[in-house]
Amino acid sequence: MTHLRLAIAGDLHGAWGAEDEHLLNQLRPDAVLFVGDLSDGDLRLTRRIRSLPHPKAVILGNHDRGRDRSGGVLRQQLTLLDGIHCAWQRLRLDPLPLSIVGGRPCSSGGGFQLSKAVEAIYGPVSLEESAQRIATAAAEVPADQPLVVMAHCGPTGLGSDPASPCGRDWKTPALDWGDQDLALAIDRIARHRIPDLVVFGHMHHQLKRGSGLRQSLVRDRRGTAYLNAACVPRRGRDTGNKLLLHLSWAEFEGPALTHLSHRWYQPDGQLMHEELLPQQEPLVC
Repeated sequence: MTHLRLAIAGDLHGAWGAEDEHLLNQLRPDAVLFVGDLSDGDLRLTRRIRSLPHPKAVILGNHDRGRDRSGGVLRQQLTLLDGIHCAWQRLRLDPLPLSIVGGRPCSSGGGFQLSKAVEAIYGPVSLEESAQRIATAAAEVPADQPLVVMAHCGPTGLGSDPASPCGRDWKTPALDWGDQDLALAIDRIARHRIPDLVVFGHMHHQLKRGSGLRQSLVRDRRGTAYLNAACVPRRGRDTGNKLLLHLSWAEFEGPALTHLSHRWYQPDGQLMHEELLPQQEPLVC
């Protein structure tokens, strides 16, 4: 069976540069996934990601629209990312035995709504239509490949506490701030095949009210693993003031997920810290 190693970059918010590219060159993952919020519409960063010499998939986030309600900035980014942006489709990462199923682009969570910028490009799309597009794309993934779904915000149904993977933490009351269309799509997909991994960001790990960190590695009753990769800021310093870079990491043997973690690396590829998805994760939904 094919062994696949995926590097997953959470919400960048502009924090990407030569050190990150050097790290990827040291790690040599089979593919790199970007879950959105690359920047606030900075096309220089979009071009930089486009030029990476690795198989890659991108889903744009709410910040990637910039402040342009007309959709102009978003359209420019989509043009630059043509062929690697996975919204509402199955993106084949040939020649790898790997496909990425994309969710709704530029989600800001909170149920379901399209921004003016997204509607300007994609037209009006209902909750039902969005869910069906995702489910239809998933049905195209061959049975011998992993079924990986990537969105900017995660689905509803993962909890309504501030520290839940998609829990609203910036105001009270806390509630489930996930995407309804993504949850509906996952339920439809699971009637035929259980998704192996759902990857997203948007809801940052550091909680905004009070203290603590968000739960970001969970598994549901069906066995689907959920990864919130939005460790923001994704750059830090160790006790010796050496630069550390965050990436999430997934590994597959054939279609089976065998490893899921958050990792902090030095730019030379040295792994300094790892948080693993427990083998017996408490059921969350």
